[in-house]
Amino acid sequence: MQIVLKPIATVRNKRTGPIDDFWGDTISEITLADDIPTEALDNIEAFSHLEIIYYFDQVDQSKIVYAGHPRGNPDYPKMGILCQRKKDRPNRLGLCTVELVEHTGRTIKVKYLDAIDGTPVLDIKPVMKEFTLNGEIKQPAWVADLMRDYWKC
Repeated sequence: MQIVLKPIATVRNKRTGPIDDFWGDTISEITLADDIPTEALDNIEAFSHLEIIYYFDQVDQSKIVYAGHPRGNPDYPKMGILCQRKKDRPNRLGLCTVELVEHTGRTIKVKYLDAIDGTPVLDIKPVMKEFTLNGEIKQPAWVADLMRDYWKC
């Protein structure tokens, strides 16, 4: 089976390289591709948060590993790639929940998107309470340390 996807939009922001931390003050504009009609964003401002699915297009296929220490830090346990959120993934897909700041025509402005300038967007979905988890989220204790500076400005 072959799956072919094409970008529906592109990210524009001041982040030019894949740096792990300090995404908190990054404001991004996501502009629809020319072949996606403007109406695809009609009434998106009815939602406060969106899920952005994007493609890590700058990841070198040869750098993809299937297990390793998060951020290469041996203080963290070795984890499978499907147990991490790093960019060096088999299908190079990224997913981020963002806050919608503004919608104008073919462009939405969002906060908290951890994608660099020029990143292709594959899909945009609204966050709906009914699709979020009701139970407690379980994660290893080291994750809080790993993410300590991620959303700082």
